[in-house]
Amino acid sequence: MAMKSRRKYRKRPLPPAPDESRRMYVRINPSKVALFRFLLEGCDNLGMFTVVNRFKGTLLLRYSPHQEREMRAFLGGIRELVPMQHLGRPPFRPE
Repeated sequence: MAMKSRRKYRKRPLPPAPDESRRMYVRINPSKVALFRFLLEGCDNLGMFTVVNRFKGTLLLRYSPHQEREMRAFLGGIRELVPMQHLGRPPFRPE
């Protein structure tokens, strides 16, 4: 008797890999940076960030353009735990 696989397959094709990441600046309380990192990593590494100014708590978030909606939902969902200010996107600099 053959066993059936329990794996569920995607019904839609994956989008092509993006050429570059989306970026966004946010400012949080510097004492909440570790909590923010923990929550972001716990959300299947939705994105990654770099601390731009550790005294002001300015972070540069990087994420896939295909996951813009998920990133915004994540940021909206943790606002009570980690109050933040959205500072916008960095200007585009072609290389």
